[in-house]
Amino acid sequence: MTELTNLTVAEIRDGHRAGDFSAVEVAEAFNANVAGAKALNAFIVETPEHALAAAKQADADRAAGTLKPLSGVPIGMKDLFATNGVQTTAASHMLEGFVPRYESTVSQKLWDAGCGMLGKLNLDQFAMGSSNETSYFGNVISPWKRNDGGNAALAPGGSSGGSSSAIAARLCPAATGTDTGGSIRQPAAFTGISGIKPTYGRCSRWGIVAFASSLDQAGPMARDVRDCAIMLENMAGFDPKDATSLDMAVPNWEAALSSDLKGKTVGIPKEYRLDGIDPDIDAMWDAGIAMLKDAGAEVVEISLPHTKYALPAYYIIAPAEASSNLARYDGVRYGLRDLPQGAGLQDMYAATRAEGFGPEVKRRIMIGTYVLSAGFYDAYYTQAQKVRTLIARDFEQAFASCDVILAPTAPSAAFGLGEKMADPLAMYLNDVFAVPASLAGLPAMSVPAALNREGLPLGLQIIGKAFDEQGVLNAGLAIEERAGFTARAEKWW
Repeated sequence: MTELTNLTVAEIRDGHRAGDFSAVEVAEAFNANVAGAKALNAFIVETPEHALAAAKQADADRAAGTLKPLSGVPIGMKDLFATNGVQTTAASHMLEGFVPRYESTVSQKLWDAGCGMLGKLNLDQFAMGSSNETSYFGNVISPWKRNDGGNAALAPGGSSGGSSSAIAARLCPAATGTDTGGSIRQPAAFTGISGIKPTYGRCSRWGIVAFASSLDQAGPMARDVRDCAIMLENMAGFDPKDATSLDMAVPNWEAALSSDLKGKTVGIPKEYRLDGIDPDIDAMWDAGIAMLKDAGAEVVEISLPHTKYALPAYYIIAPAEASSNLARYDGVRYGLRDLPQGAGLQDMYAATRAEGFGPEVKRRIMIGTYVLSAGFYDAYYTQAQKVRTLIARDFEQAFASCDVILAPTAPSAAFGLGEKMADPLAMYLNDVFAVPASLAGLPAMSVPAALNREGLPLGLQIIGKAFDEQGVLNAGLAIEERAGFTARAEKWW
């Protein structure tokens, strides 16, 4: 039975359709893996009954000849997506115990496609973090270990660390993630899986707990490129409930997958060649360039001159939007309420927010409130938005001479839990390669490409033109086929 948990989404879908196994067998196998991996702390809530109910329906649909696109496929749901009748916390004390009476658009699309839910996946609190150490429910642990013989627990990346850890450990074949400044791509790179952030607006944000509304975007995480394409097809689409949703048809990305890049041009941004970068990252990047040339692509150097301003601009814009979005958590309408004896309304606000938010969330709210204040709005927030426009323009000009851009996903492999928590700036630098595409709203994907000298996964990032998820997926497939990345974490949990 456990061999079923080694199957990809495509293999589960096709095997179930062919009658090679039942959906119930698949659900039971993954439920057993989830129950046996509590040491990873990947799940906040386990929902084996949801997975089994969907599996029984999938088996009935097969018998009736009414299969859905993802019948028989159980998945993990990042605990940022509202799920009707199932606790949704954003990994915070503020929302602990909150049970929505509505379903996010993305999760509803996946249930309508036939998926079952194995559980709600852990994350950095309110999606703020790069290591999954800010969760109120405890940090997620990566299933990977360094090959130095030590037993240091490693970060699975963030904020979608529960999703990345669960997929890498074979607790689910795929999961949802959200990406604000790299929170799908960086954890995918850290754990040796694939993940794509689509063009801003491709997937509805309705029912997703907000962090930074102009940046947040849902996307899939899975074992390989094909699975990401399959998942994305069933997550994307216009939603009238989301004012930023793109009113565009959803392409059949899976059917159009091709690793033949003849006639395509790949841009290599010279500004991403950072001084002092890990030599393993540089070597992987050079190998990736060779892979795309082998696939038929022409490679050219490009310039993204405002790259060095991307990270500081992001850490003004994102906290500013967070301070606004998180103002709703005041203890009045829903969520935590801390009402000290004899306290007034202002005291309740202060006590509730002090108790409900963790240190990283408070830090970002304070930064955001500061940059939006009357004396600093123009000096910081307005300037950051101007820089954002320049970064988007850089990409526009670069895409005049190339079809996709190739870069590392992260500046290092996974680091040890606790190694960077004392230094927020060092933690924020994890997003240095991921943030520019987020600010520009472009599709970007991470694909595992190599192991470093410590035996840990490294990811390559492909950035595409707006609405060209197909080009990104195809370049990712070309790397996937040539890198031949089959390494997986050895079970220790």
